[in-house]
Formats: sequence, structure tokens, C-alpha cells
Amino acid sequence: MQHSLYIGVMSGTSLDGVDIALVDISNNNISLIASECYAIPEDLKLALLTLCEKKYSSLEKLGQIDHQLGKLYATTINDFIQKYQIKDVIAIGCHGQTVFHSPNGGYPFTMQIGDSNIIAAKTGITTVADFRRKDMAFCGQGAPLVPAFHQSIFATDDKNRIVLNIGGISNITVLIPNQPVIGFDTGPGNVLLDSWIMEKQSQPYDKDGNWAKTGKVNRSLLNEFFDESYFALPYPKSTGRELFNLSWLKQKLVKYDLSPQDIQATLVELTAKSIADQLINLPHLNNLPCELLVCGGGARNLLIMERLAKLLPNWQIMTTDKLGISSDYMEAMAFAWLAYCRINNLTSNLPSVTGATQAVSLGVIYPK
Repeated sequence: MQHSLYIGVMSGTSLDGVDIALVDISNNNISLIASECYAIPEDLKLALLTLCEKKYSSLEKLGQIDHQLGKLYATTINDFIQKYQIKDVIAIGCHGQTVFHSPNGGYPFTMQIGDSNIIAAKTGITTVADFRRKDMAFCGQGAPLVPAFHQSIFATDDKNRIVLNIGGISNITVLIPNQPVIGFDTGPGNVLLDSWIMEKQSQPYDKDGNWAKTGKVNRSLLNEFFDESYFALPYPKSTGRELFNLSWLKQKLVKYDLSPQDIQATLVELTAKSIADQLINLPHLNNLPCELLVCGGGARNLLIMERLAKLLPNWQIMTTDKLGISSDYMEAMAFAWLAYCRINNLTSNLPSVTGATQAVSLGVIYPK
């Protein structure tokens, strides 16, 4: 059988690494052949965090970071190709790094950096990038983009399936039989948890939620978190680090004198409850069994998973690994699939998810 190979590259809101996935897309089957996560150098990670959280930069600095990131993507892809002796890749789908996402207002825009010209030049492989702006040009949110991929691999007629990605931001894909697919960002996933433990413990993340387990949820602070207007917005909606960041958290903490671990525990509850509240209130839920398929880094946070199970007692909750799709590399696989769609001029957004006025083929092609 002839293989149709694509590489997907994803670096998300958490900035925890560059995920690379080699995907075979043949005869309507999608399979993960190889995968790897590469660290982002600390100086580049700090520059990106500063850019995302401070929300300003000189044009010179922005251009330099764009070049550095494009070079990092290219270097890691070439290392990946050499390590796994990969040949005949049709295209690379690279998400880039989102530094600002503003889908509402008079001049909606989104900005992903990481020069894809450099990727195409240094790998010698056609690269597809800039996936979000075409959807926004047709009045969509430009996010989330993975629901079309989720639909292609998880949709079924005999149960309700909701795919939950807990990255820096949490987003859901709602697959209900005989209903349009919907999907949106529920709010923070790991972004505040990671920022807070880095601030207080100099650790990049709270392994298994162990630090949070030593604290207690403060209900008053939790209510303060939920005063954020984003949670009450109707979908389609999307958000990112430009809203939910360390500065946002510190503003909420001004009138509280709590231990750092109590704050971490309350942030876990914010992540879990903001997801569960949205799921409980989903329209069109029927009497079929409800499955919650979890992927992303938050799928490994045992405390988040415990809280979801408690808040959603009638749901069957599992990671996507149980269905044979890597929970760690789901999004990288999705961008390989999006590249496949663009190369073959197939529509790849879902207007029912993003609010776009029509379905289009997403992405810009950078020839090798």
C-alpha cells in the first residue's frame, strides 16, 4: 500500500515544547507513525512568554523571535527526520506560536509566528502554515481548529463524544449524533497552573497535581475567578494567554492572603469546573451514553482528572489513548491532517464551530 506521509508541528499556549508527529493519511485512515517532543531553549521561551504576557515588542525584536522560532522548527524537524529515517514527506503542517489572538472587536486578528519560509528552505519540504486567518477572513473565530480532525476520527452514531484538549487553554469538540459539531475554548487549562508553580516553586508544571493536592480550594477566590466575563459568553468563542496570564491572576489575588498551594488548588478547580459547567449545559445532549475523551498535557494531571470525574459522575471519562490516538500528540497530528487538507484543497474548518460564514481550506502553502 502506498503511504501518504505528513508531518505536523505544534507548540501550544503552555510553551512546554515543540511536538512533532509523522502521520500516514491513506485510504481515509489516519495513523501516527512516529512522534517526538523537543524542548524550547530557555532564552527563546522567556522571550515568547514576555511577548505573550507583556503584549508589546519592538518590531526588531518581534522579527528576531519570528526568525529564531522558524529556525528552531526547521532544526527539530530535520533532527526528527534523521532520527526516524523518514523519506517522501508530502508536506509539513506547522501551527506556529500564537502570540496574540483577538477574534472580536472592530479589527479581528490572530498572530502566529515562526517563519515558515525558513522551515521550507531548511527542510526541503513544502510547508503549510497560517491556518487561522482564512477562517477569520470569513468572520470566524479562527479557533478551535482541531474539531474537524476530531470529527474525522471520533464521530460515532451510538454515543455522545466530547473531545477535551487540556493544553494551556482548554477546548472541547462536541460530537453528538445527528447534530452539527460545535467546539470552543472553555477557559484556562494549564496556563495559570504552570505560571503559578513557576512563580512560587520554579517548576515548569505541577506533576500529577501533587502540589495542588497539599492545598485547599478557596470558594471565595474561585467565585472571583468566575467573575471573568469570558465564562458567560456564548459560543463560538476562543481565548488565550492574552487574557488568562499571571497578571490576570495577580489582579484577582489582591484582596486575598492565601498560601501558594491553596491558590494552586483553587486554580485546578477553576480548570475542572469551567470545563464541567460547559459540558453539563451543552444543548442537544440526548439519552445516549456520554464519553469525555481527554488529551493534552492536562490529561496527565491526576488531580484535574479526579475533579472532572467527581463533577461529571454520569460520564465515562478516559484519555484518547484508550481509543488508539496519542493524547500527547493529538494536536500535532491535527496539523498534519490540516496540511493534508490544504494540499488537496479540502475544506478543513467547521463554520458550526468557529462561526465562519463558509467552509474553506485553511492554511498558506510555502513551497520547498
